[in-house]
Amino acid sequence: MQSTPTSNEPADRAAWMRVLALADPDRLDVLYDALEPLPDYRVLREPQTGMAMVRGRSGGTGDPFNLGEVTVTRCAITLDPGVMGVAYVQGRGRRHARQAAVADALMQLPDWRERIERDLLQPLAREQAERAARRAGAADQSRVEFFTMVRGDD
Repeated sequence: MQSTPTSNEPADRAAWMRVLALADPDRLDVLYDALEPLPDYRVLREPQTGMAMVRGRSGGTGDPFNLGEVTVTRCAITLDPGVMGVAYVQGRGRRHARQAAVADALMQLPDWRERIERDLLQPLAREQAERAARRAGAADQSRVEFFTMVRGDD
């Protein structure tokens, strides 16, 4: 197997890291376990849980303000050829963070990229899109249409 990292566009990496971070942990477990056997890796930073400040904007466009804190777990691993994988996930999901970091590193290897995309990322992304569509459909059902009646002047 070839072990040199591919050059990836930052947007690509951000997209797959988003899919991994938003993955349902139970579903990620199932798909991740199906990838066995995985190459050996070394943990650079054990999964650690901490807090991160979330910023918001009034009306989505106003001045930024501190909205509050959210629990985040991070992890960093390295594969043999010196490829580093990192992950930040919301909540206290230590296993989730470790699996996401390994998947991030494997996505940087040409021999693993297609398999990880096909067997892990695409199913997760599809399920996330379906959940978003269901939520949007539920919200759409409660939408209220407002209209104005024009009064005729006598």
